[in-house]
Amino acid sequence: MPDLPAELWAQVFDLAADEDVIFQLGLPTTMAESAWFKNFFGKWALRSPQDALDLVQRRSYATKKAIVRTCKKWRSIGSEVLYRCLFFNDPARLLTLCAILDSSSGSTPIGWWTRRIHLTRYYANTARGTTPETLQDALISIIRHCPNLEIFIVDWPMAGSTFGPIADALATFAKKSLRTLQITIPSSALPKVIWALDSLPRIFAARIELEVATPEDEHPASDDTHLGAAGDIQLRLPALQQLVLRGHVQEFIEQATGWALPSLRHLSIDCGARRVDLPDTLAFLAAHGANLLFLDLDAIPALPLRRIIAACPALTTLAFNADWRIVVPDDEDAEDIPPLAHERLTSIGLHGLAYAFGVGYAAAHAESDPIPGLLVTSANDRTVAALCERARFPALARIRVLSSSLLAALDDANGPGVGEGMERWNRWWDACSRAGVRLEDCTGAILGTLPQDVPESESDEDSDDEEDDEEWEEEEGQSEWQITVPPLAPEGGGHLSELRQLLEECRAMDEGRDEDYMFNSPAAAALFPDIPPVASDSKA
Repeated sequence: MPDLPAELWAQVFDLAADEDVIFQLGLPTTMAESAWFKNFFGKWALRSPQDALDLVQRRSYATKKAIVRTCKKWRSIGSEVLYRCLFFNDPARLLTLCAILDSSSGSTPIGWWTRRIHLTRYYANTARGTTPETLQDALISIIRHCPNLEIFIVDWPMAGSTFGPIADALATFAKKSLRTLQITIPSSALPKVIWALDSLPRIFAARIELEVATPEDEHPASDDTHLGAAGDIQLRLPALQQLVLRGHVQEFIEQATGWALPSLRHLSIDCGARRVDLPDTLAFLAAHGANLLFLDLDAIPALPLRRIIAACPALTTLAFNADWRIVVPDDEDAEDIPPLAHERLTSIGLHGLAYAFGVGYAAAHAESDPIPGLLVTSANDRTVAALCERARFPALARIRVLSSSLLAALDDANGPGVGEGMERWNRWWDACSRAGVRLEDCTGAILGTLPQDVPESESDEDSDDEEDDEEWEEEEGQSEWQITVPPLAPEGGGHLSELRQLLEECRAMDEGRDEDYMFNSPAAAALFPDIPPVASDSKA
């Protein structure tokens, strides 16, 4: 093995870990692209951006595990990369990690390198008897060992009593370093969220989901009693650029309307299935919408979209529910309502559209009760027609259908339903083509691109010819529904192929090496199978 300097090996390991996307401070939005893949049953399915990010973390961990297993020198140099991202789907291993961090010593403890902690959702049978209190203590202990923590993500719901101590630990040990926060808590814990944000002034991106856990959460006795002293706080978050809110967020938005958010550029509000007590989005945007570049509004009842986009003159990306009735004849002549138009919008995402193409559960429901479907599809047609008017949206370049369930239903049905579904797709395609607007699905491909298996008997040359034909068809503006998707790119990207080949060779070499240095502690062996912790007499 070449005797290269440690600094050069560290750069090689950093490239091999391929963690650039993992340490991005921004959170995935609804405009992020999904991807087709073959599931366990050999059928095509859609992988969400969040699932893709989780997969990247797992693959990165496998690569880092291979690095530290190769030899003593690589173990010593690569330990920094190994502990840089802590990703868990088994809560019981939090306890094991606590033991490793507690036993770490030397001039640079291993927790010093940690920049990201991500706890993804897990099944109850993997908890191994751990209680919420035990997990809370474990998380607090881990945070205490990670003074350079930048990203803290917990995908599973935390009780209010659990979040409070964890928020205190973040404010105590990661106040200067933390940039990204993602949590899911009951709405009764909103005061603790406000206090936590008040103690984290350098936060860059926040995703907060407020769940209704009790009847008191749905209808608190009084706002003053519910929020307490937190209701009087006028927060100033000078670094906050991305805010994602989901669930029972009415009260949060009401409070945040009076806060100082000078850097806010990306706002997402998802009200879920709620039909009443919707947030006063217009008042919030009147205070903070002037500098917004990205706005995503997902709710079942229609919001005043015309007034909303008029309050956000700098918007370049907008997502909303296409089932809203925003284009009706009565509104056309109203003088006090702004026109449905925007000069800077380049990308529009459309939620909803379940009835649009006559597939999936909506099509089955429309057979027994066609009236709701007719009303919704009428609103869909008017909305798309308005978006394709250049006079209204002169800068618009793409319209993206955001529903992954709709795209999966189209794949199951092999395209739109016969009749009105196919006719509507053709009308939308023609309208977008005339306007020079790209009509996309949630994968970023042309709406109409469905995955198909390439026969094994076909040669590579034939595949290349087919891809050239498909590109020619798109350029000519033909609206053929089924377009073969080329095979997915190799995992990890071509720029890492040589490094991954090197790692495979290193796994196979030196099978008779000395293993005494491995498994220095039972805790390390349980948390990272076949991976030892950092030696106490060396820098991590």
